[in-house]
Amino acid sequence: MTSAAEKATVLIKALPYLQRFRGKTFLIKMGGSAMDNPELVREVMRDIVFLEVAGIRPVIVHGGGKAISAAMKESGLDAKFVGGLRITTPEAIKIVDETLHGKINQGLVETINDFGGKATSIHGTSVFSATQLCGTNDQGESVDLGRVGQVASCRTDEILKAISSGLVPVISPLGSHKDTRETHNINADLAAAALACSLKPAKLVYLSDVPGLLRDPSNERSLIESVTGAEARGLIEDGTIFGGMIPKITSALDALASGVEKVHFIDGRVPHTLLLEIFTKSGIGTEIR
Repeated sequence: MTSAAEKATVLIKALPYLQRFRGKTFLIKMGGSAMDNPELVREVMRDIVFLEVAGIRPVIVHGGGKAISAAMKESGLDAKFVGGLRITTPEAIKIVDETLHGKINQGLVETINDFGGKATSIHGTSVFSATQLCGTNDQGESVDLGRVGQVASCRTDEILKAISSGLVPVISPLGSHKDTRETHNINADLAAAALACSLKPAKLVYLSDVPGLLRDPSNERSLIESVTGAEARGLIEDGTIFGGMIPKITSALDALASGVEKVHFIDGRVPHTLLLEIFTKSGIGTEIR
């Protein structure tokens, strides 16, 4: 009886959040090494099914960098990066497409459906119109990255149709060049933020393999639980946020400016991290409001 009462108490405590978010869209970006653990992926997909059953409308954009590197190695291609961006040749883009959309995307859809949810696969090229992105090496010189793109605009009709039909859209971070129509590889963090600017979800959630924003990267106890957009910009200026986190935070701030209510950075390695961040008062990661 005690255990049953405790379960009922948990449900009652979640009630205000369920009431607040019912009918709202959450855009969830899945990435990091958490995606390399099948059990963690299954747990997150099950939690996403819970959100959908609770009346929340999840939309997923996923990454898959490590899986791409492994697939390229199997094909005899070396993974080369400039400024953290993968050089993507015409030969490599075929592997990128096959890995991101043919394997990872389809796997996420199947897992959601296995848990009784209803998901649909959407190829990123039908969502993201892209322009070519140039890289910069350590000497400050411009480098041709090949089929690497940045989002020029987003087409949301297919996503909105899926949401209105009670489906969870799962989107691969691939874009169609606005002039040539060639497929381009797009950084999943930036793709998710660009989509958030168009879709204007209540929440944009980055789910990766770090606890959130840290004042000291070597100390996970230095987690910054909540900041405003202005405070986040200050953390960039004083060097607390640096390197590859700068474009991620900057794009998240753009999403906030476009109408997204909150942006969350949470650790996908923690069981039920998505539910803990959304349905508890203190949360578990970092929120930018």
